Amino acid sequence: MIAVLALIAGVLLGIVFHPSVPPELVPYLPIAVIAALDAVFGGLRAKLDGIFDDKQFVVSFISNVLVSGLIVYVGDQLGVGGQLSIGVVVVLGVRIFGNVAAIRRHLFRA
Repeated sequence: MIAVLALIAGVLLGIVFHPSVPPELVPYLPIAVIAALDAVFGGLRAKLDGIFDDKQFVVSFISNVLVSGLIVYVGDQLGVGGQLSIGVVVVLGVRIFGNVAAIRRHLFRA
């Protein structure tokens, strides 16, 4: 329940204050969002499987965002940021869809 209230509060704060992202961080925002979604769907799957651990979720969430951002940053420095971005999106996308499939099987028994 606390997580839902925090989510609602975060959305409302975002609507009210219209935060802006510094231009130098804009290329990393989509990657960070996809990494965060991977952690969220993994946490939801773990909750449904009865093995959810809040500490592991927080560490997973933060490390997914930081590591994926770091990979893309290093790629930008090497001149291959686009290719590494695609790689990160593909890997995290596969994980997200795998977790969504497991959630669907759990909820619908199919």
